[in-house]
Amino acid sequence: MKEVLTNTIQVIDTGLKPYQEVLALQERLFYRNVTAKENGEPTHNYLILCQHQPVFTLGKSGKRENILVSDEELHAEFYHVNRGGDVTFHGPGQLVVYPVLDLDSLHMGLAQYILNIEETIIQSLIPYQLTGERIENAAGIWLRNNNGSPHDRKIGAIGVKASRNVTMHGLAFNVNTNLAWFDKIVPCGLEGKGVTSLQKELHREVSPEEYKLHFLQSFKKVFKCEEIAFATEAIQ
Repeated sequence: MKEVLTNTIQVIDTGLKPYQEVLALQERLFYRNVTAKENGEPTHNYLILCQHQPVFTLGKSGKRENILVSDEELHAEFYHVNRGGDVTFHGPGQLVVYPVLDLDSLHMGLAQYILNIEETIIQSLIPYQLTGERIENAAGIWLRNNNGSPHDRKIGAIGVKASRNVTMHGLAFNVNTNLAWFDKIVPCGLEGKGVTSLQKELHREVSPEEYKLHFLQSFKKVFKCEEIAFATEAIQ
């Protein structure tokens, strides 16, 4: 039986942008899709790719005590957001991906969507000969305590929101992020676990642009996309 592929997903690559600017874009696309579904109109699927200027975000179920310094000592923007998960950091050298997807058009529910996001990150690490893994009760993708490391290290964080089976928020993958920023928080509220980056694990320079290609190839494979096309003009 031939595998059925889904429709085209449009990629919007914003480059380095403030958090609020990209949040406004994804909210605009998210609510446009929700309204379209309510009115029985066609929806459109997007992947927003970006890097952010330094910012900390705290999910709706997050705890302020997982931020270890005062707001003034963060030296970065700080926002409460309506995604799942606890506190995390976004900054230069980190690929942030916001899928704005109508999951009904992709024939999947929210649980399968999260599994697919995890699998996309896992597959994207294979070209680097790194084994990404899931850990029970610890969201995201991890490199386990091997190769002389004393603890598990998170390389990809995941926090999503969905309404009427339309998604927003998404994932952040540390490529060559300055990991010192994470010293100011308990990342994702998980004590006793570390944070890492692709560059730290490989002991060589690696750019978000390089990793982005592997991520998109993996996303297309895992989500069985017919096509992933970069937007040729600004999305209003």
